[in-house]
Amino acid sequence: MTLTRPLPGSTLETIADLISLEQILALLQMHRPVFHSEADLQHGFARALWEAAPEVRSRLEVPVRRDDRAEYLDLLCLGPTGRTAIEFKYVTRRWSGTVGTPAEEYSLRNHGAPDVARRDFVRDVERLERFCDRTDQNGLALLVTNEASLWKPQPPGRARTRDDEFRIHEGRILKGTLLWAEGTYAPNTRVLRGEYPLRWRRYSQVGGRGGEFRYLAVLVQPKSGQT
Repeated sequence: MTLTRPLPGSTLETIADLISLEQILALLQMHRPVFHSEADLQHGFARALWEAAPEVRSRLEVPVRRDDRAEYLDLLCLGPTGRTAIEFKYVTRRWSGTVGTPAEEYSLRNHGAPDVARRDFVRDVERLERFCDRTDQNGLALLVTNEASLWKPQPPGRARTRDDEFRIHEGRILKGTLLWAEGTYAPNTRVLRGEYPLRWRRYSQVGGRGGEFRYLAVLVQPKSGQT
């Protein structure tokens, strides 16, 4: 596979100002169409990044300190001229099979609770907005899933749900203040400074019920780069 580097200063889904997310995922897809767990996804992504761009250093579970307490970032990618903070989510419905190169057996569990998955993904975006307080650091929230209800809009005529403002289906724009259960549970309120049009893309098709995997990537610009 031939990898081409983005133009210097490019920010469109670019990791550490050096390589595009699309290129990393293309490399990853060839060997790992499915992951055992979120930690497996993190490790696989870091390995693919190293193979594609060995000059980028990857650090897992990095503490980010704010007001004398630490929050932990899933992955920090350090390049010669730029950095990327990444938060991962891997949400699955039940699926089992043998796939990959070399072939490997998988048995995925059913996470359920898609409303919680939506809440947690939006929380990742909000956290990355706080973490990206350097001019040389962008952020990436990456969700990989075979749970179709996450990328599909709610059917017409359905009653509002508690996560209505946290929907992350294709074509949605995340922005502003998002209220959980119409604001009746304040701890889940999220406030975003950026606007994020959501576009789902195919990750893999491995056959069987629940065999379609898609990914959602949200790029967070450095604070000084947001309007």
